[in-house]
Amino acid sequence: MTKQQFGVTSGSNLRCRGWRQEGLLRLLENVLSVGEDPANLVVYAALGKAARDWPSHDAIVRALTTMGDDETLIVQSGKPIGVVKTHERAPIVVMANCNIVGQWARAEEFYRLEKQGLICWGGLTAGDWQYIGSQGVIQGTYEIFRRIAERHFAGDLTGRLILTSGLGGMGGAQPLAGHLAGAIILCVEVDDARIGRRIESGYLQHRATSLDDALRLVEEARAAGDARSIGLCGNAADIFPELLARGIIPDIVTDQTSAHDLVYGYVPASLTLDQTKALRQSDPESLSRLALQSIARHVQAMLDFRAAGAVVFDNGNLIRTQAKKAGIAHAFDIPIFTEAYLRPLFARGIGPFRWIALSNDEADLRKIDEYLLETFADNPSIVNWITLARRFIPIEGMPARIAWLGHGDRTKVGLAVNRMVREGILSGPVAFTRDHLDAGAMAHPNIMTENLKDGSDAIADWPLLNAMLACSSQADLVAIHSGGGGYAGYMTSAGVTTIADGSSEADERLRLTLTNDTSLGVMRYADAGYQEAFEEINRQHIPYINLATPSPEKA
Repeated sequence: MTKQQFGVTSGSNLRCRGWRQEGLLRLLENVLSVGEDPANLVVYAALGKAARDWPSHDAIVRALTTMGDDETLIVQSGKPIGVVKTHERAPIVVMANCNIVGQWARAEEFYRLEKQGLICWGGLTAGDWQYIGSQGVIQGTYEIFRRIAERHFAGDLTGRLILTSGLGGMGGAQPLAGHLAGAIILCVEVDDARIGRRIESGYLQHRATSLDDALRLVEEARAAGDARSIGLCGNAADIFPELLARGIIPDIVTDQTSAHDLVYGYVPASLTLDQTKALRQSDPESLSRLALQSIARHVQAMLDFRAAGAVVFDNGNLIRTQAKKAGIAHAFDIPIFTEAYLRPLFARGIGPFRWIALSNDEADLRKIDEYLLETFADNPSIVNWITLARRFIPIEGMPARIAWLGHGDRTKVGLAVNRMVREGILSGPVAFTRDHLDAGAMAHPNIMTENLKDGSDAIADWPLLNAMLACSSQADLVAIHSGGGGYAGYMTSAGVTTIADGSSEADERLRLTLTNDTSLGVMRYADAGYQEAFEEINRQHIPYINLATPSPEKA
C-alpha cells in the first residue's frame, strides 16, 4: 500500500451507530492518512503506531462500527481486547499503550515484547489517533522561537539564523515555524526524500545542494531582510562540527532528529540510510553503538555553539540523555524547551489544544477560525497565530487547527463549537483533543517536568489521575501511555478526545472534560509551587486544596 491509498471519509454518512464512534473511526483513518509509513501503521517517529498490526486495526474498525453508546472498547497497546457493557456516559474507547512495570521498563525488554507481538509503541498522539500532521507541532515550535525572540533578541528574529536538524514527523514542523517567526532557518536532514516531501507540502522553501550553497542562501536572505527556510541533506554530526570549524555561529541551535531511538530512529554519520536499515535487522547492538558515537559529536557541537554565544535548547527528543550515555558529561547544560520557555504557560493551564473537523469540510475550519478571531480579539497571541495559520499552514488529512488555549477558554470554545454543530452552522461534528505534552497530562523528568521547583519531576501520579478524571468526566476516548522513543521508560502521559456532535449530552461531556483537564493541570503546578498557578486558581476559582492555607476554623 502507498500513502495515497489512505484517506478519510467525508460528509454526514455514518458507518457507525453514532457520531461518537464514527468520529473516533475517522480520527484513526486520519492519523494513517498523514502518517510517515501508513502501510506499516507507523504514524511518526519510526515506531509510533496507530494499531499493533493489521488484524488489530481491522478488529478495531469492526468494533467501532457495531458498538453502541453504552459500550466501551478496550485497547491494549494497539490491540483490541473486548467490548464491554458500560453506560451511555462512559468513554467509547479506553486504551493503555506501551506501559511496562518499572524495573522491566528497558529498551531491550520492550523490543523483546514487541518482536513477540505483545506490545507496540503508541507514540503518544499516534496510538490514540490524535495526530494532525506536522501542524500539531508547528505552533509549539513557533511559541518557543517567539519567546526566544522576546528574551534574547528584542522580539525580532529578522536576519537571525536558526540551525537545527531532523525533518521527520515532528521535526518537519521546524522550517515553517522558523519562517513564521521571521527567522532564517537551516534544517539538516539525512534523508533527501524527507526534504522533498517538506518542500512539496509547503513546510520548507529551499533545498541546498551543499553546505556552501546553504550558507549562500542564508546570506542572501540576511541581506534582503527576508525570513527563509532551507533544507540541507547531510548528517548533523558532520554538519554542526563543520560549521564550528568555519567559525560560523548561528543565533539559535536545536535539534529534532529521532534521537529518542538508537535503533529505529537516529542515523549514524558513518552509515548510509541503506546500511542503517540493514543493521537494524542484522546487528542492532552495533547500530546503537554507532548512533551514540554520532550523537556524542552532535551534542558536543551544540555545547560548543552555546559556549560561543548561541542560544541552544533541547527540543524534547532525548538527545541529551543519549549524549550523556555516550560520555558527554555536560549534555544537560543544554536547557530543555519546556523549563526554559514554556513553563509559565503550562502553570496557567495553557497548552496545545486542537480540534478536527470530522466532516472533512474546510469551510467548518474557517468558521471556527472566525469565531476564535472574534471571541479572542483581545488576545494577541491567539489572533496572531490563527491569522498566520490560515495563511501559511497547509491542510494535512482532515481540516484541523491547534492553538494554545488555557483553563476556561478551552471549555468556551468546545461549547460554542458544539452549538454551531447543533444549529447547522457547521456541516458536521468536531473532535476536541490536545497534545500529551500538556499541563496535567505528562510526567517526563527529561522534558515536561525537568527541574520542577519541588523536585517532583518523576512522579507519574498526575497523568494517571488525569486519565481517570477524563473517564469520570465522560470523555469519548481516554489513553494512558508510557515509554520513550524506542522505549526506555522515560515518561508517562495521558491522552483524551471528546466529540462535539451537537447534542446536549456533548455539552455536558465537553464542559466536564475540558474544564477538569485544565483544572488538574493548574493544580499540578500549584502543588509544585508555581506562583502563576496560584494566580490562576484565585482568578478562575479553581477548587484547589491548599494545605499551606489554614482552614477557617483553625485560622
